[in-house]
Amino acid sequence: MLPVLEVDLGPGVRAGFTTRVGGVSAAPWDELNLGLGVGDDPAAVRENRARVGAWAGAPVAFARQVHGADVHVLGGPDEAAADAVADADALVTALRGTAVGVLVADCVPVLLADAPAGVVAAVHAGRRGLAAGVLQAALAEMVARGADPERVRAAVGPAISGPRYEVPAEMQAEVAALVPEAACTTAWGTPGLDLPAGAAAVLRRAGVRDVHEPGWCTDTESRFYSFRRAQRTGGTTGRSAGVVALV
Repeated sequence: MLPVLEVDLGPGVRAGFTTRVGGVSAAPWDELNLGLGVGDDPAAVRENRARVGAWAGAPVAFARQVHGADVHVLGGPDEAAADAVADADALVTALRGTAVGVLVADCVPVLLADAPAGVVAAVHAGRRGLAAGVLQAALAEMVARGADPERVRAAVGPAISGPRYEVPAEMQAEVAALVPEAACTTAWGTPGLDLPAGAAAVLRRAGVRDVHEPGWCTDTESRFYSFRRAQRTGGTTGRSAGVVALV
């Protein structure tokens, strides 16, 4: 079985976050790179995606993520056959036997599910998307399909932690004006952004009571891909995923 970090989002829902382990990609993307736009062999990436789909119980639909707030609602399970279903940073489905995922390498993957309503979402909440309201937009699409925010369970996945994410003071102020909880100080005393804390705060303000925050840091834990860590060494890196499915 693929070593996925599973989270409980309710009966009939399979949800989890991948690590670097369990795939076929060669270095520097080793092993379970799921991103097609990072220079890896596309055949290896598609095999890796197939392995994640086998774990999820259905092929996983991914989008072309553009750091915005657009949401794509899956119209059918056949959409997952495409490399990317749309330009969007959140995917929603209310179809049994379908899986949706988001790709990350420091940004925040957020998985949402209302099991009784039978609707789930995978959200890419980077700095720009979080400030633009991508989480609120995903929740709104779920509510339009019968979800109740107070019934929704959420999981905030592996991302760069606030103590490791240094940003210019102006950028911090810009994000904090919209998501105050994201402002923080780094481990070395400079302005930072705690995107996982910001994402959790946005969800709670929107009425989501059950927010799981494991606190995994992509920059400090080598089992995860990290864009910033790769940048420091002049290298490249792959992409992990947050995946949720109605099984």
